[in-house]
Amino acid sequence: MDLRSLRPPRPRRLLAAGAAVAVLVGVGTWTAVASDQKAPVHRTDRLMAIDGVRIDTSYFTTDTAGRRPAVLLAHGFGGSKQDVKGQAEELARDGYAVLTWSARGFGRSTGEIGLNDPDAEVADVSKLIDWLARRPQVELDRPGDPRVGIAGGSYGGAVSLLAAGHDDRVDAIAPAITYWNLADALFPNGVFKKLWAGIFVNSGGGCAKFQPDLCRMYERVAESGTPDAEARKLLEARSPSAVAARIKVPTLLTQGQTDSLFPLGQADAAAQAIRVNGAPVDVDWIAGGHDGGDMEAGRIQARTRAWFDRYLKDDDATGTGPAFRVTRTGGVDSTDGAALLRGASADRYPGLESGLEPVALAGREQRFVNPAGASPPAVSALPGLGAGAGLSQLSALGVGVSLDFPGQYARFDSAPVGTGLRITGSPKATVHVRATSDDAVLFAKVYDVAADGSRSVLPSQLVTPVRVEGAKAGKDVTITLPAVDHEIEQGHRLRLVLASTDLGYASPTTPATYTVSLKGDLQVPTAPEVRTAATTLPSWVWWLPLAGLAVAAALLLTGRRRTAAAPPDPALGDVPLQITGLSKRYARSTDRYAVRELSFRVEKGQVLGLLGPNGAGKTTTLRMLMGLIEPDDGEIRVFGQPIRPGAPVLSRVGAFVEGAGFLPHLSGRENLELYWRATGRPAEDAHLDEALEIAGLGDALARAVRTYSQGMRQRLAIAQAMLGLPDLLILDEPTNGLDPPQIREMREVMIRYATAGRTVIVSSHLLAEVEQSCTHLVVMDRGRLVQAGPVAEIIGSGDTLLIGTAEPVEEPVVEKVAALPGVASALRTDDGVLVRLTPEGSASRLVVELVRLDVPVASVGPHRRLEDAFLTLIGGSA
Repeated sequence: MDLRSLRPPRPRRLLAAGAAVAVLVGVGTWTAVASDQKAPVHRTDRLMAIDGVRIDTSYFTTDTAGRRPAVLLAHGFGGSKQDVKGQAEELARDGYAVLTWSARGFGRSTGEIGLNDPDAEVADVSKLIDWLARRPQVELDRPGDPRVGIAGGSYGGAVSLLAAGHDDRVDAIAPAITYWNLADALFPNGVFKKLWAGIFVNSGGGCAKFQPDLCRMYERVAESGTPDAEARKLLEARSPSAVAARIKVPTLLTQGQTDSLFPLGQADAAAQAIRVNGAPVDVDWIAGGHDGGDMEAGRIQARTRAWFDRYLKDDDATGTGPAFRVTRTGGVDSTDGAALLRGASADRYPGLESGLEPVALAGREQRFVNPAGASPPAVSALPGLGAGAGLSQLSALGVGVSLDFPGQYARFDSAPVGTGLRITGSPKATVHVRATSDDAVLFAKVYDVAADGSRSVLPSQLVTPVRVEGAKAGKDVTITLPAVDHEIEQGHRLRLVLASTDLGYASPTTPATYTVSLKGDLQVPTAPEVRTAATTLPSWVWWLPLAGLAVAAALLLTGRRRTAAAPPDPALGDVPLQITGLSKRYARSTDRYAVRELSFRVEKGQVLGLLGPNGAGKTTTLRMLMGLIEPDDGEIRVFGQPIRPGAPVLSRVGAFVEGAGFLPHLSGRENLELYWRATGRPAEDAHLDEALEIAGLGDALARAVRTYSQGMRQRLAIAQAMLGLPDLLILDEPTNGLDPPQIREMREVMIRYATAGRTVIVSSHLLAEVEQSCTHLVVMDRGRLVQAGPVAEIIGSGDTLLIGTAEPVEEPVVEKVAALPGVASALRTDDGVLVRLTPEGSASRLVVELVRLDVPVASVGPHRRLEDAFLTLIGGSA
């Protein structure tokens, strides 16, 4: 989906990215579209007629022979098919047949707006799928059933979810910044989101453009200010949540952090529900949203394309990215003032309540008023004013723009935070509410308050409205605050504010007095499993061997005991890496280990993949290898030399950490030369030309780095790590943020480097890429070595069988399989059940037992994917 069309400067384009499709009727027009000498894309425009409604469509293909999967691209509310034209052309060049359309009531399409009515817009999608099934270019799973995916943002994201629930021919979807339950989005906790609802209606052309029942509902709720049961029922029937149990296809959910219309909780509800159905679900929190900010359009479109390559083209070698990714703001670019973005990820989606930590709040019982007419209202988000550097983006940069009026709110503060605290998810608070009216409405928010109290920031400008019925008698209320990803710096305070008004919502207009007191700590989710990418500082700040000297000096200053260095081992003089009995305990712990009794060896010419789920100890191991931290037990030897902070042998080690930064106004070559001069080593030792040849940057070296793509920056960072042609090269997540072609280029870089007899160690979450790039693997889990050896040996090791099944197998049945004699473990997969046998087990006996358990066995064979082997080895820890 073209997320750039979601930017909100003009109301007509506020929700760009969604719609539906129909049955072909009428005359079409044909156009050839070509650019940059790429393969020409043919576009056929047609008006299709369905039930008396004309739907405007465009069909994009190339001259490539053979059938191919199809993709439906939906646009957003207030937009048309033109908003996704560019993405359609790119997907067509990538080997898809693509169909775009303008939804009912938008563009040249006729009909009334039904807000994705199952009997209108969603039914249109099924008719479009019928039409695709008759195209000679489209791959079929069976007659009348094309291989098809759907992508769209906002309105279009919802229709992709709804279509997957109503039509089982849909094979994969990629909805973005959309809703799961439209009633919850517009009536959160029983409070009317009046500004956004008004923008919805106006950007649709006014109430008369909608189905009559929707228009009447809006006018009724807008007049009363209170949503009723009938209004909720009407919107819920048009929500993906209504068909939650029927959405069973691979789903890539992209949601915006700066989004007061469809906040992160909507994607969370979708992810939880679809995962229960057994479908693969990845979640990506982008920097932007309906309130503005960076929509990361290029990255998200590349990830969507990879998602479809994996699940529509069945390309198992395509990496689809981490199960969870969140974009974080890492400062400001001095060249243009834009926020610098970096990623954090986890091997599984943590949800919104992972790693809850209590934060004590202080404050007496407080009284405040709801003024007559609910005016003046407090200000948080301003829908429609989020273009470019919107309010929510300013809050991410530490600029406070919220406004609460004295006498209209209560506040409760924490003590200064002793260490940095990262909020990732939805904080919770319980308060006691009493009011002079029976119906009270509160607006809850958590501020980040500077150490000196001079500045407070409302993360992403988000608030949670809460309607409290029966407030006269007093009531304990647990409030789930908006989901955010926000770092609280050391010395800052958290402030819980409960206000009586907010500009974006309808509050009771009758004057009242509210009394609020605390009933416990603020519960803050920290999602410890989410691993932040490196900061935007140059990688040499962290990885230069001089950093080892700084660590050594720090150890001296803190009075830590230093042990005498072990002598070199001549027998290991040609061995790039030997780790023996390595252990590292967590800080302030005597029995909890980050790494425990780890031993493995790496030889010359190997490309070694270091694998393991979050918390496996990979990063700790790499930090010890770089001499940045010291082990508690065991040793690391590089070419026979023991590793310690500042060890001379570290000059033979190069390392890349994700997020390397460069001076944007200098060329690529100038950045590398500046870095090498900073090391103090002779210029002739840099081997600059050789490193650049391996990295394959070509003429781009003469251009300013600010003109580089993400893939070029990544290759430049690896070239920096290669300077001096170190004998041992360490790469930590080198493919993060790259699209599939860039990932392939990075794979070639690693292989070229190792072919000259040097050694590469790569830590990555992309198992399919590791399988193609690496010659050997080390698999870790919970700090321990699980298995080490050649890739082919590990993939084929163990007596592991993939039991293909005619239908999905429920978890209780999988547990019964795991308990069978001769079975070491059993794991449910997309294809069936992955079973690892004990030495006493046999395939024939297993099949007999599976038949006895009524498992619908369709096939039995050895597994051959690294992903299967990895999941088997770690026993589901990922």
